[in-house]
Amino acid sequence: MRPIWTGTISFGLINIPVKLFSAVQDSSIDLDMLDSKDHSNIKFKRVNESTGKEVAYADIVKGFKLESGYVILEDADFEAADAVKTKIIDLINFVEEREIDSLYYEQPYYLEPEKTAMNAYALLRDALQTSGKVGVTSFVLRNKEGLAILKPYKNVIVLNRIRFSQEIKDPSELKLPPVSKTKSKEMDMANQLVGQLTEKFDIQNYKDTYTEKLLARIKEKSKGKKITAPKMEVAHKQSDNLMDMLKASLALKKTKSA
Repeated sequence: MRPIWTGTISFGLINIPVKLFSAVQDSSIDLDMLDSKDHSNIKFKRVNESTGKEVAYADIVKGFKLESGYVILEDADFEAADAVKTKIIDLINFVEEREIDSLYYEQPYYLEPEKTAMNAYALLRDALQTSGKVGVTSFVLRNKEGLAILKPYKNVIVLNRIRFSQEIKDPSELKLPPVSKTKSKEMDMANQLVGQLTEKFDIQNYKDTYTEKLLARIKEKSKGKKITAPKMEVAHKQSDNLMDMLKASLALKKTKSA
């Protein structure tokens, strides 16, 4: 793996030089865009709006538009905006992880210590593990300030980016049913079904089967095999009577378990 950022964790008066690596990878199939007429690759070009000529990536700069024109920004300008945050993962405080709603989670990264910081890294990782808390941090990555938490995962410290509150849309514009404050037979039955379907979570039980099936279809087509689309089947007939549907769902689970 190649690091995408290098900097330092600031933990009190302790500085821990680290490298940042992406912790995830895309499981989808890489597909090319082709012209339907001759299957030639579609290429995207960076073109000058005024001249129509292609512009080399090395000749592209970033700018912010004002009424008087563009203000051109260089790498030094981004660092000068907050030189400390461009190289420091600042531990602001520690909180209980359960206090952070999953809606705020964005992107996980692995942190690897420099050789000279192994002991300090292990100290922070193990302190997080024993306390059961996560560290809230702020830092700058790719010219954007980010909020994140530091948490232990096996023997590595994970930096998981989380969204700022202003980045979450207000759901008040959605048309939603009111939250029920009274118990009902349907609610009791729904809770019974939830309990019946409750299992211990194991991430290994969940696989990307769609990508696997799509790849198999691609291989079959490459061999010239004619494939017919499977018919969509309705698993069950929907009823307006929730109680009837809940009873049928509970009975279905019992039958499968028998």
